[in-house]
Amino acid sequence: MITAVFPGSFDPPTFGHLNIIERARTIFSEIHVVVAVNKEKRYLFSAEERVALLQKLTAHWDNVSVHTCDTLIVEYAKTLGARVLLRGIRNVSDFSYEFDLSLMNKALASDLETIFMPTEPRFFVLKSSSIKELASFGGDVSAMVPESVARALERKFSK
Repeated sequence: MITAVFPGSFDPPTFGHLNIIERARTIFSEIHVVVAVNKEKRYLFSAEERVALLQKLTAHWDNVSVHTCDTLIVEYAKTLGARVLLRGIRNVSDFSYEFDLSLMNKALASDLETIFMPTEPRFFVLKSSSIKELASFGGDVSAMVPESVARALERKFSK
């Protein structure tokens, strides 16, 4: 039984994120989706909002749980006894960034492996920052995010 941790900002959760979670849940016994809380970063949605969105979207998968983390992800993984950090990638730029990060994480926790999972091609252009920008102009994001997330974006930008 292998537990995997899937960290990210999930600001907002996208169909690409859900694609990775759905596929990974069939490989690993447990998936801990971990919403990053970084005081240096500015998020559109609070950590609580991101967790609530993800909990609703993943509730039908019994081996997926959603949490927050404001420490190093390797420390969080250690407390769980997780053996895998799962990272979704869309393109070569993502891979380059994630590869460098995986080397640092390996130096911090040698028994923790990073697994890269490319998103399905139909989701490779989904970037949270682009989705937020499109939504801020009232654009249609329904092909990029679940309906509940699209409504949450609409509420954020209608204020």
